[in-house]
This record gives sequence, C-alpha cells and structure tokens, in this order.
Amino acid sequence: MTSLMTPDLVNFSGKVHGGALLKLLDQVAYSCAARYCGHYVVTLLLDDALFRAPVHVGELVTFRARVNWVGRTSIEVGVRVESEDHHTRAIRHVLSCFFVMIAMDDQGTPVEVTPFDPEDPTDQRRWAAAEERRRVRRSRTRRNT
Repeated sequence: MTSLMTPDLVNFSGKVHGGALLKLLDQVAYSCAARYCGHYVVTLLLDDALFRAPVHVGELVTFRARVNWVGRTSIEVGVRVESEDHHTRAIRHVLSCFFVMIAMDDQGTPVEVTPFDPEDPTDQRRWAAAEERRRVRRSRTRRNT
C-alpha cells in the first residue's frame, strides 16, 4: 500500500506523527493476515518498531507486508516502510516492525489458521527469525509473571 503523507498527519515538529504511521501499519498488518487466513484478525502485539528516519509531509510512503510465521491461531506479519520524495525519487527505509495477529471466529474466539510452509530460502530465513522473536517474547513474558 502506498499513501501520500498529508498536512493533517503532522506533529508539533512538522514531521508526520508516529501515531499516524502506527495506525496505517496496523491496517496493513490486518489486511495481510486477514487475506492469508480468511478470517477477522485482531492485533496481539507490535514488536521491534524502530523509527529509523522522520517522514515528511508530501512524501509517498509505501508499506510492504509479508507473512513470516504462522502458529495455531496466530500469524506474524513483517512490515517494511519506505518513504519516497516524489520530486527527487529518493527512497528511504524509515521503519520496520512485526505484528502478531490472532485469527478470530464470528463469536470472537481464536480460530485455527492454515499452516504456512516456508519453501524458498527467503521464507525459511523469515520463519527462523520469527521463531527466534517468538522465543524471546515468550522468555520475556515468563520473566514478567
């Protein structure tokens, strides 16, 4: 998805507000996960959202989402965000993050999703990295309980 950054998205420093980008990120992650599993999904968590550079009003921002990992009811979606100055055509990587989405049935109960088989080397690398993030999150959760 590509979106024009408009003046209504600006913060006090004159840059696009991070919260505006987070809202768009959530919509992109939802679309990717829902398309994959064919169910309504909800956001469980957002992980590793690192704002690498500011986004300016007037830039075109492209969100690229991909399923990285699938559990019984959960789906990890990786999102890469690039900002383009359409005058100079310069493209900058401004943000990457990971969402974990949960598939839900019509009653709001988690529902099983189609397994994901990472066949090509890129998918296998993404799967392994997602497994490691999952392990770290679970370890962190256990320490906090």
